[in-house]
Amino acid sequence: MILDYKNAAIFYTDSGKGPAVVLIHGFLENTTIWDVIAPELSKRNRVITIDLLGHGKSDCMGYTHSMELFAETLEAVLKKLRIRKCILVGHSLGGYVALAYAERNPQKVKGLCLMNSTSNEDTADRKLLRTRANKMVHKNFLNLVRMSFTNLFSEESRIVFKDQVKKALSEAMQTPIQGYIAGQEGMKLRPNRNHVLAENSFKNLIIIGKKDPVLDYKISLEEVEKTNSKHVIFPQGHMSHIENTMKLILILKDFLKSC
Repeated sequence: MILDYKNAAIFYTDSGKGPAVVLIHGFLENTTIWDVIAPELSKRNRVITIDLLGHGKSDCMGYTHSMELFAETLEAVLKKLRIRKCILVGHSLGGYVALAYAERNPQKVKGLCLMNSTSNEDTADRKLLRTRANKMVHKNFLNLVRMSFTNLFSEESRIVFKDQVKKALSEAMQTPIQGYIAGQEGMKLRPNRNHVLAENSFKNLIIIGKKDPVLDYKISLEEVEKTNSKHVIFPQGHMSHIENTMKLILILKDFLKSC
């Protein structure tokens, strides 16, 4: 389904019945990352997925997609669907968007799961990497996407999940350059949102990959303590929906019940 928001097309899906859960993909991903997970969750829940601006079938809106702008488009979709309260599950960038939405609408959130994501802001080094990537992207987009995306997996995972990695990479390489740049700029500018987890009454969960190449394991554990969040640790890396699919489904089902 398509929603027109400020002259930009926003693609979303809506399936199942029950308490609403919104699944939000990460950078260089789209709604297809939930193809295995959404049908399982929709047995007891109403499941909404969305293509974030500049990803999948959704349009771009300028050259900076802030987390607040992403959250606005999510608000528009949920308003159209007349969903008053929901549980949010965000992978990586999707977690940043979920936090921005929850900050704006805490009364509408029943639970928030950060999946290989964080409420911390970017480090100075990470901001520098994003700036460099955006300078290089026009000259070497496909190689840049291929390298950055495959580096999210360990060497072992690249072999074990070869077909899934290949499919996910194919989707990533369809991301428009403008969407790539705007997403990087938005992530670079996002503020620390530890308080969204620490100061609100909704349930929260952080899913951590012990070998996550993007999010330092020790810093993630410190975040858990700082925000008083429940957490689950997987032995693999940043892509839990591929590397730990069945365990992830069970954990998400339990989390949805608890909310």
